[in-house]
Amino acid sequence: MYLKELHILNYKNIKDASLEFSPKINCLVGQNGMGKTNVLDCIYFLSFCKSAFTPIDSHTINHEADMAMIQGVYDGMAYLQSENDNNTQTITCGIRRGAKKQFRREKKDYKRLLDHIGLLPLVMLSPEDSELVADGSDCRRRFIDAAISQLNKQYLANLTAYNNLLKQRNTLLKQYADNNMPIEETLFEVIEQQMVQYAEYIFKQREEFVCDFIPIFNKIYNYISDNKESVSLVYRSQLHDRELSESFRQTRQRDLILGWTSQGTHKDDLDMMLGSHLLRQVGSQGQQKTYITALKLAQAEYMTHNKKPILLLDDIFDKLDSERVEKILQLVGSETFGQIFITDTDRQHISELLAFQHESRLFHVQNGNIQLI
Repeated sequence: MYLKELHILNYKNIKDASLEFSPKINCLVGQNGMGKTNVLDCIYFLSFCKSAFTPIDSHTINHEADMAMIQGVYDGMAYLQSENDNNTQTITCGIRRGAKKQFRREKKDYKRLLDHIGLLPLVMLSPEDSELVADGSDCRRRFIDAAISQLNKQYLANLTAYNNLLKQRNTLLKQYADNNMPIEETLFEVIEQQMVQYAEYIFKQREEFVCDFIPIFNKIYNYISDNKESVSLVYRSQLHDRELSESFRQTRQRDLILGWTSQGTHKDDLDMMLGSHLLRQVGSQGQQKTYITALKLAQAEYMTHNKKPILLLDDIFDKLDSERVEKILQLVGSETFGQIFITDTDRQHISELLAFQHESRLFHVQNGNIQLI
């Protein structure tokens, strides 16, 4: 599966573009702020029904326009057993100010956007991924959830149901606290029993994912770093050593004071280790960038067991020495990965990659205008 054509109208600074891509390597070069990342964000939007950079859809519309449109034509979709004999699928998204976005597959609207997730598997690596190291556990949970959800619709459904119940429980805690009322135990038990069922499934799937993922991650990190550092990943969950329903019961009064639910899979974390220490405490900028790059490339390779995902690499060479850059270029140019989109301000990196690729396209981006070179 690969993105054959991309049509963009009024998406951020790209007013009008129609692009045809290589099924393997596609590179976008240009100075910062010209629109390279916006092209990647359009591709991301078509896979996840949202922008990678803003939760507000209207913020993606060009400030001089009232609507934006993205359309992608994907080839190699035989696994869908589509009625479309030419093996392509067209995905269209329309965004209007003050209106609900429209998402269509082959001119048919989705009843639920969740049904679209996983149809067009994708992994994105961007400078914003530094939050995986620096920020809280919710960033690292999102990384795990994104990897599993694209391959397992039941996981996504259970995760959505669990999060909805979590919001209900937190709302109840706040209502009882604000009104200084004694907790109605039965009401909480009904919600918690459902949460436990979903949490147990989520925990099991996360545990299996991390177990399968670690060898792939270690292999890629060791290759990029030339075995200069020892790294590891440790999945931490309250469900490793306690029974969640009992934990809910024991912590209700404390949660009432806190105003939020302190137990559950929404507190899981993924410790990123460099040697015997947390990466964020001892890792240099180059080591942290190598770690994050290895995580995302490992996610893409992990997902290839189903079908090769599209790989978006935005400004990935910053903060890396020439040896590590060369290793990454060798990796992404290999047959392990499917279609790849790379942005960079340095034409030299791109030229080195394209020198080994027969199937490639190079685009220059300036002020939202995109030209094939």
